[in-house]
Amino acid sequence: MDKSMEYREGGVTAAKGFRAASCEAGIKYQGRKDMAMIVSDSPAVCAGTFTTNVVKAAPVQWDKKLVESQECARAVVVNAGIANACTGAEGMAYCAQTAKKVEEVLGIPRDQVLVASTGVIGMQLPIQRLEAGIEKMSNSLSDTMSSGHEAACAIMTTDTREKEAAVSFEVGGVTVTLGGMCKGSGMIHPNMCTMLAFLTTDLAISKELLVEALREDIKDTYNMISVDGDTSTNDTVLLLANGQAGNPVITEKNEEYAAFTRALRMVNETLAKKMAGDGEGATALFETRVIHADTVANAKVLAKSVITSSLTKAAIYGHDANWGRILCALGYSGVSFDPEKIELYFQSRSGRILIYQDGVAVDYSEEEASRILSDPEVTVLVDMKCGQAEAAAWGCDLTYDYVKINADYRS
Repeated sequence: MDKSMEYREGGVTAAKGFRAASCEAGIKYQGRKDMAMIVSDSPAVCAGTFTTNVVKAAPVQWDKKLVESQECARAVVVNAGIANACTGAEGMAYCAQTAKKVEEVLGIPRDQVLVASTGVIGMQLPIQRLEAGIEKMSNSLSDTMSSGHEAACAIMTTDTREKEAAVSFEVGGVTVTLGGMCKGSGMIHPNMCTMLAFLTTDLAISKELLVEALREDIKDTYNMISVDGDTSTNDTVLLLANGQAGNPVITEKNEEYAAFTRALRMVNETLAKKMAGDGEGATALFETRVIHADTVANAKVLAKSVITSSLTKAAIYGHDANWGRILCALGYSGVSFDPEKIELYFQSRSGRILIYQDGVAVDYSEEEASRILSDPEVTVLVDMKCGQAEAAAWGCDLTYDYVKINADYRS
């Protein structure tokens, strides 16, 4: 890694000129914060990527239109508990009403206000509570690390922990920071993308390059995670760049742009893995890494096929080295390969063990394999032995608690 690039504490308030706030608005939950707001002190170039689900929530429609039509944005308002999806004209009107309220209390033009919602589909938002929450948060906006942390906590639904990341790096001789927060635990399946994520940076960059950088990066980060195979109606990633670091504006794909894309990869991959590891009911982050494949596209398909296999996920939960399920998932992926050439390994911080080679199981220790699979982060390594391409995908184990959580999600 570039020595000038390093992780740092914080999330959405790590970069200069960004403030955050959160509050308990009573949207659906009681006794906890359920709203958050991010504000840039100056107009920020904006980029976004959104769900591929045909059924798109009102906030997705609102943000997509704004990001595509406006150069900049300055505020993001997020609520947890109700998704504002499948809510018709009333739901769309609430997006506009939210933006109008931000304009009233903060003076930010309503066409520079992005919105996001997560939670139960089909319920209408209690707009008066939402507006009261905006009033409350407008008086507590802060650039402190704790305000960013509390915002990350406020947007959780079935998440068991908040998810933040930040990186500092150098561009044009000045220090630039990129930070972010996300939420996601269930209804997580790749193909842009399966959760809410909000990224902020003080980098100065053109909108065209910001959009391209985000669009390309999600292919290897958020699009490579899956918890349960369900692609949400609300999936959104928003990236704001306000230029307050003071670097010369990046307008071409030079070394400075490359540094930014490396930082973006670090933050997005970190957040993606945090979501996969915090899947509903999960006890382990489950990674599949495919190496020596013929093409990157095939490596991605193979890796995702394994991490989305319910039988394999259940075996990971049981710490069972049931390699047949892995081979089966590779075989139905749609990628053609010779099963007698590949090798399969299990690895974790406890070690690495070869389990399959030359078309048959090797003489491995079940006890050692189970010990490796008992760690909180487990990797299946697949060596295709037919090229130089590689890819990784991230998921989680499948537990009894996943069914319990989703059997009474609306109650």
